[in-house]
Amino acid sequence: MRIVIDAMGSDDYPTPDVAGAVLAAREWDDDIIIVGREEAIRQEMARHDTAGLKLEIVHAPEVIEMDDEPAWAAREKKNSSMHVGMTLVREGEADAYVSAGNTGGVLAVATLHTLRRIRGVKRPALAAILPLPAGRFVTLDIGANADCRPEYLIQFALMGHTYARAVLGCPEPRVALLSNGEEPGKGNTLVKDTYKLMSSSDLNFNFIGNFEPKEALAGEADVVVADGFTGNVFIKTLEATAKMLTNLIREEIKASPVTAMGGLLAKPAFGRVARRVDPFEVGGGPLLGVNGVVIVGHGRSNARAIKNAIGQARKAVQGGVVEAIRAGLAEEQP
Repeated sequence: MRIVIDAMGSDDYPTPDVAGAVLAAREWDDDIIIVGREEAIRQEMARHDTAGLKLEIVHAPEVIEMDDEPAWAAREKKNSSMHVGMTLVREGEADAYVSAGNTGGVLAVATLHTLRRIRGVKRPALAAILPLPAGRFVTLDIGANADCRPEYLIQFALMGHTYARAVLGCPEPRVALLSNGEEPGKGNTLVKDTYKLMSSSDLNFNFIGNFEPKEALAGEADVVVADGFTGNVFIKTLEATAKMLTNLIREEIKASPVTAMGGLLAKPAFGRVARRVDPFEVGGGPLLGVNGVVIVGHGRSNARAIKNAIGQARKAVQGGVVEAIRAGLAEEQP
């Protein structure tokens, strides 16, 4: 397998990006193509033992920065690491692309300049893989499309269903619609209209109704669908809540000698919990609906997160996600 990593993606590029690529090449023995400014990449690689690893550098002189306006940067920076990396996927020289860079930039370059949308896809969606009491679930869209129509959400459901089957191993994923109540009449106009469409018996996925966040986090669904604005607020609230609780627990444990001693005894358990809710354990989420596997990570990703994002890309390629979405959409066409 050949996977592209955008070396100029993360907030601290290229340090974690290159380090994560090295970790991935060592763990899976895949060909990792590191795209970006060659001199900077070579300087960073010199800090690692890369003997025997399948690492290749492809030069890309321009960088789409985090504060660049996505549409402008995608149009004007045609020699960026994003353009060069995704072009390798488009031309069949690589199987997947991974970046912790500007999310809007990734979306614009993928949809407008390189990979393009899968035939029939109205809007690509960015998905997140979130923890459950047992396993994980997919939620989408988490920010690619702030304003949506019901037909977009139907396609998000189909793509999320496909990803859950191919990558998370759910034989018959349960699909839910994120709302402010479980009853069919709850929600805004978009949710109500989407509910009516999703209740149709001829859809090729298992729709189980409206869900509030508490049901989603209880593990009662495998795919949770929302417009990009709602989904983005949902996931950012979850991340902020997890961080706040972790900090509060740490502060209270240190508040007295007794609790500090108990904290030492419980430290292994706290560590396991932290790993289960740590987004870096997943590394990134897929951009679904384009003609190629694209994984988008956090800008603040460290080397472990980059390695795990590459792992997500491997699973998506192995699961044939793009082909499955293409086939599923073809079945839905009249």
